[in-house]
Amino acid sequence: MLKKLVLLALMLGMAGALSACNTARGFGEDVQSLGGAISRAAN
Repeated sequence: MLKKLVLLALMLGMAGALSACNTARGFGEDVQSLGGAISRAAN
């Protein structure tokens, strides 16, 4: 029973970490896109 609970906790933790990475990557791409738009507008 304890092994199952530990395994479940690890799986949930890994799922949370992976979704956070995707969110941070998406945020970085948004910032990069915004920077490009500002650069084009300045020219």
